Amino acid sequence: MSQVNIRQLFEDKQARLELRRVAGMDGANHIIDSDEVRASNRGLIGHLNLIHPNWVQVLSNIELDYLRNATPLERERAFEHIEQHGTSCMIVAGATDVPQELINFANRSHIPLFASPKPSVQLMWLVRHYLAKELADSIVRHGVFLDVLGVGVLITGESAVGKSELGLELITRGNGLVADDIVELHRVAPDTLEGRCPELLRDFLEVRGLGMLNIRTMFGETAVRRKKSLKLIVHLLRPAGGEVSKMERLPLNASHQEILGVSVSTVNIPVVAGRNLAVLVEAAARNFVLQQRGIHSTQEFVARHEQLMQGDFSVDDE
Repeated sequence: MSQVNIRQLFEDKQARLELRRVAGMDGANHIIDSDEVRASNRGLIGHLNLIHPNWVQVLSNIELDYLRNATPLERERAFEHIEQHGTSCMIVAGATDVPQELINFANRSHIPLFASPKPSVQLMWLVRHYLAKELADSIVRHGVFLDVLGVGVLITGESAVGKSELGLELITRGNGLVADDIVELHRVAPDTLEGRCPELLRDFLEVRGLGMLNIRTMFGETAVRRKKSLKLIVHLLRPAGGEVSKMERLPLNASHQEILGVSVSTVNIPVVAGRNLAVLVEAAARNFVLQQRGIHSTQEFVARHEQLMQGDFSVDDE
């Protein structure tokens, strides 16, 4: 279960949205959790809605005019709806003059009230994006996560197979480190997994014999990434008896792993002496990009072979 409290929302978006506290801050520790959101039919954020209330209610000039022009009884009924439905916070958008009645209600109901000069549509877009990411389903995986030629690649394998050493070599070749050992994967969209690094381990890579290496300090800012979408899993394995010849040479069917309901392409690379794994991982990343464009080299080769067997293929055909 993922969660975010209103104080965290304010602190994280204060600078971007120019938020200021107005009232009701004694309720700033109210928590929105992902299970609660999924179990309801309420929206995360939107303009003031008393029928299908949002967790975060935004009041633009239109909603403020409605409250100003309402009779005292109508206004109190509106406030009751807001309070009874467990509103997490209210944000007045694009306005500097917050009605005193709204301030009094926020203090009375302990619902945090913020104000921002940003237009309501822009404010809602930014906060919705923030909440969707913070409340996304998440899982932790073991491996080294890198940006390899623009592709988010998670290197997995059993302990001591050489994941970190391979990660270090890929970094020296100009690729970027996202996370080592512990990778946090968040489902930020129906078909998108975003990989992040725990704060404690950020920028660090552990290599046996060398200990902890600060990649940012050693290689510079361009050698690290804060986050990356996971597109490809490269699994390192030791073939039985150390014989690569027993592995399938031309896998015709693409291999996938399902993580949080998202299918992720997977490549198995055998680890034996003399193989340049960094080159193989970069080749796997390039091949993934080609496959996304509809270019499948293995299938193309098999089709060419079948044409040759049928006598329909010649070099001139190319």
